[in-house]
Amino acid sequence: MQVDSSLATRLYEQAQGATQPNPAGGVGGFADRFYETMQAGEEAAKAGLTGIADAQSVVEALAATELAVETAVTVRDRVVEAYQEILRMPV
Repeated sequence: MQVDSSLATRLYEQAQGATQPNPAGGVGGFADRFYETMQAGEEAAKAGLTGIADAQSVVEALAATELAVETAVTVRDRVVEAYQEILRMPV
């Protein structure tokens, strides 16, 4: 597996894409981008452990992964809040 210096840039762009709204992609598109970001972060971590990637690219990949996870948690929290609000509505 070859990891170059542009890995961090690519991972950051993927994480940015995972945080942007995309009405055409819906939840499935968000889930796909989230999964791709998580996979890329995992590959970067493996490359860092084997000595293929430098520390900076690994840290940047993990930061992109952290951003994607925080976004997913925020979306989950909003969905739960909306569901609870619906349950509180009088019938």
